[in-house]
Amino acid sequence: MKLSVNMFTVLLTVASGLSVTAAKAGPVGVDQSRTQAVVQVVLVSGTVTSPQSAVLSPSVGGLIERIDVDAGDRVEKGDVVVALDRELGMLDLERVRAEEAQARSELEDSRRRLAEAERVGPERGIPETQIKSLRAEVVRDEAALTAAAAAARQQAAVVRRHDVRAPFSGVVSQRFSDVGEWVNPGDGLIELVATDALRFDFRVPQAYSSRVDNNTEVLLSLDALPDIEIPGRIQAIVPVKDPGARTFLLRVVAESETPVAVTPGMSARANIRVDTGREAVVVSRDALLLYPDGRKTVWVVDTEGGEATVREQRVETGAEFDGLVEIRSGLDAGLTVVTRGNEALKSGQVVQVR
Repeated sequence: MKLSVNMFTVLLTVASGLSVTAAKAGPVGVDQSRTQAVVQVVLVSGTVTSPQSAVLSPSVGGLIERIDVDAGDRVEKGDVVVALDRELGMLDLERVRAEEAQARSELEDSRRRLAEAERVGPERGIPETQIKSLRAEVVRDEAALTAAAAAARQQAAVVRRHDVRAPFSGVVSQRFSDVGEWVNPGDGLIELVATDALRFDFRVPQAYSSRVDNNTEVLLSLDALPDIEIPGRIQAIVPVKDPGARTFLLRVVAESETPVAVTPGMSARANIRVDTGREAVVVSRDALLLYPDGRKTVWVVDTEGGEATVREQRVETGAEFDGLVEIRSGLDAGLTVVTRGNEALKSGQVVQVR
């Protein structure tokens, strides 16, 4: 009988030790609940766009003699990209320049005859009406020279326009013509796209139109490097809304160098940090536990009695931003909450806070 009592005492002691061990948890990570301004992060997708894009066309008709670029080539402002045959234009230029020279010669002759008549007229009996006629002839010859000079300048400009030049620096994205084709004024030859000062265009839900301004913080990312965020600056807010999509255009530029070569047409994303205008209690997202039935809880650390114990607290949440969760009800600021090791805790369990 005594042996049985002793064995019962041993078993009771072992069971008590196991119970105490089960009630203790390993070290847990903690953070403080606190009050701060709530920011709503709006995620939108968009496209990299160019500030300049143009289909280059000739201002005169002609036969394509030379094309110096192809799709993918980079050109600088003023480079000749397409040259038209200028032979006929040069012949016309020679003709009008000859006409200009003839008009200048006739003007010089009429001026000479007028000066001579005015000098010797009284001595040789040249009538005044003849002198006036010579003066009128000089005026006509001056007008003729002016017209001929203008015609020469015009034809020189036409000849220069046989060379189609890049109006800005960029990359040729498409080529529509080839050597030997006849083109008319306005026909598309190549498409040129500027690759400097690129913009990021996003369509933002119109519900945020009154809450976004030029000081709103924006973080950009590219699908090519989704894990790298680039600070952005809002360049323009286009207030004209798309009635079908119920969005407005937000144009953003990168404030730092992008880690990869960005080209027009690339897809991009933006995190727009919209100020909600309110403050609330927030906790780390790691402190929040979600249950299949929709409950959301956090484990709160109490240090009364000299030991750190935990209790589960049900909460209602709001916005999420910067790794934080807004707590709308159920938790006050200034409490210690468990952020690591909170998956298998039990109410009243003793924990080691790290």
